[in-house]
Amino acid sequence: MKKNFVSNSEESIRIFKNSLLEGLSKVHYLVPLFIFIPVIIFFIVQAFAHQLGLAGFFVFFLIGLLVWSATEYLLHRFIFHYYPTSGIGKRIHFIFHGVHHDYPKDKKRLVMPPSASIPLATLFYFLFSLVLKQNQLFALFPGFLLGYLIYDMLHYAMHHYNFKSGIMKKIKQHHMLHHYHDSSKGYGVSSALWDDILQTKFSKSTQHVNE
Repeated sequence: MKKNFVSNSEESIRIFKNSLLEGLSKVHYLVPLFIFIPVIIFFIVQAFAHQLGLAGFFVFFLIGLLVWSATEYLLHRFIFHYYPTSGIGKRIHFIFHGVHHDYPKDKKRLVMPPSASIPLATLFYFLFSLVLKQNQLFALFPGFLLGYLIYDMLHYAMHHYNFKSGIMKKIKQHHMLHHYHDSSKGYGVSSALWDDILQTKFSKSTQHVNE
């Protein structure tokens, strides 16, 4: 397959002429924690305040984690890796995900900026509210947000840290193969679960390719 340009620079390239838009496209990797941990705590408190039992809370919280896992895979595969043919489509794709594949070590573009994560979180909240009771929503949504935070923090770590744990090394290798070997496979970042289920996993022989 065709090899794309890949830079090992940790610096951020400029993608917008407008300084405000440029600033909104970058974020320090800890910012999502400061934004969403208080939100997670708020909704957990609300779940119990609205008389959801402990067992019910954990069921919906875990469902939220699973729903995030599927969302992460589907967004990455069908949105971030959708390749438009028009000039403006290619530009939009580069802004949303192409820049990450060209500059995978860019420290300011490894977690989702609040300019994107807050509107997306709000959208999913209202989508979930259409099918869930209020107390169920208050348990599922923090699980969903925690899954997102795990994804963001793991994604940053995979590009900048050397793991000692065998499990974490395997998760990192899965993502590095997506970047440096075949971007049409390995869409799961925090887990390879959906790649296994939907047949986009790497072959056993490929998994032995050096990073």
